Amino acid sequence: MGQAQAGLDAATLLHGNRIFSEFKGALAEQYVQQQLRAESGIQPYYWVSEATRTEIDFVFHQGMSVVPVEVKAELNLQAKSMKAYCHRFAPPVAVRTSMEKFYSRAVPFSAESPTRFIDIPLYALCRLAAECSAYL
Repeated sequence: MGQAQAGLDAATLLHGNRIFSEFKGALAEQYVQQQLRAESGIQPYYWVSEATRTEIDFVFHQGMSVVPVEVKAELNLQAKSMKAYCHRFAPPVAVRTSMEKFYSRAVPFSAESPTRFIDIPLYALCRLAAECSAYL
């Protein structure tokens, strides 16, 4: 259920109300899914490895590549599952979206080819496809 359907004030999501703090991550993931579909025309999928108990919030294909997307609702940007995914599959591009600013860097998860790790602010998800295609 989205913020509008739930009748939540936007300030509650952005500034934090203790009642909604445990749902902030789920609301951020819902927002990202809606933006991926509506703004970018991306069909997102969920990825999980039962063997290692790792999960990626969304993956989508662009061209011949699969792009993992990790959603963070706060500024705590630990992404253990994303690191495990990148070590295992060495995607050319990996994306994290959060309240942080734009940032892009090459990360040597694989000896063969580094992964371009892109941080995209939640407010700028409309740029996701363009940012990824620059490295694919």
